[in-house]
Parts: sequence; structure tokens; C-alpha cells
Amino acid sequence: MLKQLRLDHANMARLMHVLHLKYKTLAEGERPNFKLMREVVDYILDYMHGFTLPLEKLCSEHLLERAPQAKDVSQRLGEEYHALNERLKQLSDNLDSILMDAVVPMDRFAEDLKAYLDAHRTYLRHEREELFPLIREHFDDEDLQRLAEAMPEDAQAKLAELQEAYPQLYEEFREAEDPTQP
Repeated sequence: MLKQLRLDHANMARLMHVLHLKYKTLAEGERPNFKLMREVVDYILDYMHGFTLPLEKLCSEHLLERAPQAKDVSQRLGEEYHALNERLKQLSDNLDSILMDAVVPMDRFAEDLKAYLDAHRTYLRHEREELFPLIREHFDDEDLQRLAEAMPEDAQAKLAELQEAYPQLYEEFREAEDPTQP
């Protein structure tokens, strides 16, 4: 299960890298592929609702049973997740407007994109540095297996969906290096 979580983090880091490249294009005054950005945002929203949210809920509930002292970490990560989700929804709305040729100030959009990327990277780092060690310490193999079985889909199924639903995004995803690796 922890190996799966690390793989999911690496995959999300790749998606962040794809969005960061689009941000750099914006910062250079160029027009990025907004349709591709829309695909990335849609995928992340789907992934967060279908995988991250249920995982966080399961882990938090189980962790709080075993380690009540983890309440602060769990609560803070929940708040960060909620704020991150709100940023992503705003980004999604802005992309919808852009794709419908509505006037959206590109400097504001670029700032919102950068703020989202920074917030998501911070969230992933906090999970890696704070949540994963707690899981490693307080969950045994049987606990991890139960959590894995309770998850709606595994990451490989999500990647297969990504490849089928968003072929252009999948190509950029595959080409993106894992920014978490040296």
C-alpha cells in the first residue's frame, strides 16, 4: 500500500510537471495548450475525488483509532486538501471560460495556476513527510491490505483511463520525468 502511495505521488508529480511547463509557457507570454491543461485539471479532479479523498478518509479514520496524537496532522491535511480542491475548481472554471473564448486576464490566470501548483506540491510533501511515516508506524500489513481492498480503483486502472480518455495528456505525462527523483 505504501509503495502504491509513493507511485501515486510520483504520478501526481508528473502531472504537476506537465502543468508547470504550461505555466512557464504562460509566463513567457505564449499561449499554452489550454485544452491539454483542461484535460490535466479534469484528470486531477477525478483522481482526487475517486482515489485521494477516499484514501484520506480511510487512513485518517484508521490512524486516529491507533494514534490519537495524529489528529492535528490529519486535520491539517484535511484542511489543505479542501483548500487545494477549491483552487483546482477555480482553475477548472477559468479554463472553461478561456476555452469558451471569454475574457480571462492571463496574468491572474497564471498567478492562480502558480498558486495551485505550489499548494499541491506542498500538500504532497506534507503527505510524504508526515502522513506516510504515521502509516508506516501504526499500520500493519493486514491494515494496509484492508485499506487497499477498500479503495475504489488502483492507480494502474486510473492510468489506463488517462491513456484512453486523454491521449495527448498521456503522451506528455509519459514524457515528463518524475520530479521527485534525483
